[in-house]
Amino acid sequence: MSGLADSLGRRGEDLLEALGETGYMLLVSLAAAVLLGLPLGMLVYLTRRGGAAPNRAVWWTGNLFINVVRSFPFLLLVVFLVPVTRLVYGTTFGTPAATFSLCFVAVAIYARLVEQILREISPGIPRVARTMGATLPQTIVRFLLPEAFPGLVYALTSATISLLSYSTVLGVVGGGGIGDFALRYGYQEYDYPLMYFTIAVILVVVLVIQSIGHRLSIRLDHR
Repeated sequence: MSGLADSLGRRGEDLLEALGETGYMLLVSLAAAVLLGLPLGMLVYLTRRGGAAPNRAVWWTGNLFINVVRSFPFLLLVVFLVPVTRLVYGTTFGTPAATFSLCFVAVAIYARLVEQILREISPGIPRVARTMGATLPQTIVRFLLPEAFPGLVYALTSATISLLSYSTVLGVVGGGGIGDFALRYGYQEYDYPLMYFTIAVILVVVLVIQSIGHRLSIRLDHR
């Protein structure tokens, strides 16, 4: 324990900085998930065969993007996006630049979860909306989203945990974060107590996120 205390005394500020970098990655990527992934998942759901607004070209394009990004090995995706990242940020080094590739994954993951949740909604709800004369935007805002909202919150929780896992490898490209801290100051310096402590911190963060998301989705579910 004294060894861990000494390590935390020396690396405490670095640990806090790493947590801040991970928090930045998650906030930015989750914003991308909600702002882009939610509409994309909704679009794929609506334009599928039998959907409220079937359009094969739109469905195929959106579905292809989701499948390609989700199936791409993440580290290779980071490398693949290096030219685009450099074009956008002027560099490929640092937390903001590293977060760029994480946003792609966030959008694809959440879009697929959104589509799956919407598919679980009773087909009778959109039919009732059309019978009542609701337009497509009204059907989405007044019928589909309220019905799916608890599931969407829980899906965002699952996406957050997945993105936290992805973010731990961004230290390879200079992104920093809690995973990079564990490798740099724990594993590479043979400070295994510090490494295990950092892993424990990550697990606690995951459990807290899971608990908050689960409780919130239950409170929002009035069915």
